[in-house]
Amino acid sequence: MKAEYIYKLFASEKAEPLSCKVRFSKRKSLGIEITSEGDIIVRAPGYISKHTVEAFIEEKKAWILKNWEKVLAVREASRYAPLTPIEERKAAALKKRFLNAAKIYFPRRCEELVRLTGGHYEKITIRDQKTRWGSCSQTGTLSFNYRLMMAPPEVIDYVIVHELCHLTHMNHSQAFWNKVSGILPDYAERKHWLKMHGHELNEAHYLLSLM
Repeated sequence: MKAEYIYKLFASEKAEPLSCKVRFSKRKSLGIEITSEGDIIVRAPGYISKHTVEAFIEEKKAWILKNWEKVLAVREASRYAPLTPIEERKAAALKKRFLNAAKIYFPRRCEELVRLTGGHYEKITIRDQKTRWGSCSQTGTLSFNYRLMMAPPEVIDYVIVHELCHLTHMNHSQAFWNKVSGILPDYAERKHWLKMHGHELNEAHYLLSLM
């Protein structure tokens, strides 16, 4: 039986690769398991070549990334106990502070970055959304999630540039991404950070991280 080995699956050119543990056995088909600890285990029949196994992993990359990130999100959420009444009040005060800060920060930063992206926007709104970080409407309204105020400045800039570039490309075409990369060559790294840590951008996590 072939020995177990690690296959490095690259999510992007700049992100750290994921370690996939390949295990051979007498099973008859290929399968992938993502454990509750976040380990990625690929099970393969002993007669299949490494090349075939690795092609299978690459084919399933999108599924692996999606479900691995879900497991990490569940693990992260389970680390924290419910907030006490006092902590709830502190979290509410934090939300108000972040909302007010966002209403000042985003208009100012958009005014600075639009000089690089070009285009024209009509207004900026600050919203409280669970899954969306920003948007750009056909009428030129930019919307941003106030929770971004808890993210690193370079990640906030990525979201702003992303939406500003939609002022000239209302799609995710190659021309759009070329425009983004022309302004932020490392945008993929910033985008990946948001995918990996976006679930942490909430008052409860921020409050408990200070303890």
